Amino acid sequence: MRETALVYLDRSGGLQKFVHDCKRYNDSKQSHAVYRFVISINPSDIAELDATLGNCILHSPMQAARIFQSVCFIAIKTLSLIEQLQTEAQVSVLLKPTHLPPLPSYVLSLSAFPFNYTSQRFYMSEGIVIAMGTVTKYTQGARFLCTEETCPFSEGFRYIRVHLPGATESATVRNDFVCSLCSSPLQEDMKFRVLGDKQIVEMIDAKVLNTLKGYSNDKSHFRIQAFTVFLR
Repeated sequence: MRETALVYLDRSGGLQKFVHDCKRYNDSKQSHAVYRFVISINPSDIAELDATLGNCILHSPMQAARIFQSVCFIAIKTLSLIEQLQTEAQVSVLLKPTHLPPLPSYVLSLSAFPFNYTSQRFYMSEGIVIAMGTVTKYTQGARFLCTEETCPFSEGFRYIRVHLPGATESATVRNDFVCSLCSSPLQEDMKFRVLGDKQIVEMIDAKVLNTLKGYSNDKSHFRIQAFTVFLR
């Protein structure tokens, strides 16, 4: 699947954009804890190349992101695109699908029962924004070091934590992480913290428009409830 991912990046122009992003990081001459890449993908095109990878992207996007992460890391090291990069954990890949299959199972509807949204995969959702919060910062990635000076992991980029979709802030940055080698506490290297923007949006299902217009849906009781969306 890694070979297919590389072929797709080459054919879709994503590889050229990736090389350009690497050049921007390399020209900065600044060592980062996390190098973040946003890769646009067309699930249908990938499925034609490799059905297994296409299915992985649609239903296990985090696993698919790790495949692209491995491909990107190998490309960076092979072509010497970023001199400062040391470990694969420093490469953060965000897969951005251009579209999803026009099937009901890919539509997130909070007005339909039962709620069988247990898988962490891509969904489409349409609604009306009724409130927006201010733009605030969140931690995209952080570097931790072992506090035991004699430990090999007291330097380098062995412990990199990257924010994953659906995770809370404490999953990325906490003060109770320990070294897997010597069990000593880990301490964050604050100068390598990578910040991003986030915004909280309150949305409501688009079907509320029919209710506001006075249309009857032959139901004696109904309730309209907003849901929260985190934009990162």
